[in-house]
Amino acid sequence: MQDNEEISKHHENALQSVAMLRAVIGGETYEAVAVRFGVSRTAVERRIKSVAFQLTQVVGVDGLKEEGAAFVRRLRLHRDAILVALEGFEPQPPAGVRPARVLSAAEVAQGAVRIKGRTSRTWHDLALYYMLFATGLRPLEIARIEVRDYLHADGSVCRESELRADAAINGKLRPLYFSSSRLDDALAAYFRERLAGGHGLGGADVYRGLDPGSRLFLSPSGEPYKITPNNGEPGQNRYVCRALLEIYRKLFRYAELKGLSTQSARLTVISRMYERGADEDQVGAILGIGERSAVRELLPRPKPTLAELLDELI
Repeated sequence: MQDNEEISKHHENALQSVAMLRAVIGGETYEAVAVRFGVSRTAVERRIKSVAFQLTQVVGVDGLKEEGAAFVRRLRLHRDAILVALEGFEPQPPAGVRPARVLSAAEVAQGAVRIKGRTSRTWHDLALYYMLFATGLRPLEIARIEVRDYLHADGSVCRESELRADAAINGKLRPLYFSSSRLDDALAAYFRERLAGGHGLGGADVYRGLDPGSRLFLSPSGEPYKITPNNGEPGQNRYVCRALLEIYRKLFRYAELKGLSTQSARLTVISRMYERGADEDQVGAILGIGERSAVRELLPRPKPTLAELLDELI
């Protein structure tokens, strides 16, 4: 019965996503559609682009390539062809198209061993790798983190920190926890290398000798990784740190773990939080996702069967 409920829920969400796409290519703004369906603007954008991308892959839209599905202007230019393609089409469940997967603790550890044996910037790269699994942050957010976000002035780690609004992709302040001894050890060794290389230095007696306003991760030359606008639709403030993305691609190759990606790291964080009793709201607070439904689309929370719930109650 649970499977039937999930199928029904997916069908309902699919119809709603298609309706959102129809509204947007018909000229409505993301904001107007969000208000009508009672969701966030980000959710509307994410869902219509997912439908449009699947549409180009499964059905095909005359004149529209897969990469064009990411831009609302191009979607509107091909409105008639999209409406034709939508006839009888239903988006597939996210699980059916998502290559990413949850990694076990043993796999994460094995990946770190392989990276350590292959990379030339051992502690910098290990810290980057652990940061994904310890925080659930996105690469762009990691590129924006500063020393003061991780360290107190006395050099101790900010166990309960905050991701600044200007560092978060969605521009909203959210809780950030640094509670991984492996991450701490890698960063401590990396900080020693920074000091030896004279990169991002500050006062000798505070922040372990580092400039609190400097980026947590720096390039081999000691410069912050360059963040540039990611050209999209007019008025969209999108940015990308291509250098850090390339480093992560390299680390994923070194790790040799099937399905390893930044997305699989976030799914792994969600899974670990679920195992410890977290709900969708708590997961969303950490990952910067405002809607429970969006969290469930990434990774549904495991639910015990009725038999498990009632087994040996007394």
